[in-house]
Amino acid sequence: MHFESADLAICFTCGTQFDAPLTSPPRSCRICDDPRQYVPATGQSWTSLADSSPKQENEFSTDQHDSHIHYITTKPIVPADLPAGLSDATTTRKQLGIGERAILLQTPSGNVLWDLIAFIDEPTLEFIKGKGGLKAIVISHPHFYTTHLEWARVFGCPVYVCKADEEWLNRADKNGVRKFVKGTEEIVPGVTAIQAGGHFDGSMFLHWEKKLFIADTMMSVPSGFYHKDRLPGTTSFSFMWSYPNMIPLPPEKIHGIWKALKPFEFDTTYGGFPGQNVTRPDLKAQVLESMKIFLRTAGHEKAPVYDETL
Repeated sequence: MHFESADLAICFTCGTQFDAPLTSPPRSCRICDDPRQYVPATGQSWTSLADSSPKQENEFSTDQHDSHIHYITTKPIVPADLPAGLSDATTTRKQLGIGERAILLQTPSGNVLWDLIAFIDEPTLEFIKGKGGLKAIVISHPHFYTTHLEWARVFGCPVYVCKADEEWLNRADKNGVRKFVKGTEEIVPGVTAIQAGGHFDGSMFLHWEKKLFIADTMMSVPSGFYHKDRLPGTTSFSFMWSYPNMIPLPPEKIHGIWKALKPFEFDTTYGGFPGQNVTRPDLKAQVLESMKIFLRTAGHEKAPVYDETL
């Protein structure tokens, strides 16, 4: 498979692809320059799909509870001639991008890919085509835009992003594959994109059956994974404007997330990163309770979300 954008510059830190060749990249990555993200201490660095090919690979796995959900993640290839005694952590090979996972949903109405990783290669094409290809790609927010135009081109499908985040797009859509979501939109029958805002104005969830795919619109936290004998005030989710820089959302933004979610029922959330799934019968109630805990401990005594019920 020929990748049209193989030589275009990709920010190594976030995986965003730009309309500039690797030989002449932008001065900096505007996604990483934004205060929600960061430029690493080592400074701005660039790669491309062609440059990454010998250094990165994708891994594929199937959800242990639902055989219709699959995960795709990127990891660096460890050199075969790695000297004895060295581990992955001591090599100079690092993972391309933020570390998120793309999630493939095999629905009766066609396959939907939720969120993206930057790296794509032949084994990735074969894996997805072996599952039935793609009817649509949906991306939660700009940190995961990555190489979406290449993905949409090779799979011959549209890619949905939120209209409110249009300013963060970094490549011209010459093939007309982008579609914009406003508010709530059914992508294929039974699969709904939900604009909730907060992390970005256009940050979205994806809802399918009683499953909620949350990306960074809200994030499951360690205290949410163990459900036995939970003490009052124990939270299951966090709500941040910036997760790496730990800048919280204000009350009105968190309330907006709840109002977007309230019409939907769910008992499982699937986070943007491996190990972030949470399942429990009262999960929707735990989301609302987490919002109230989050704001109360921050000193927002009169936040309107306190008046919300299921």
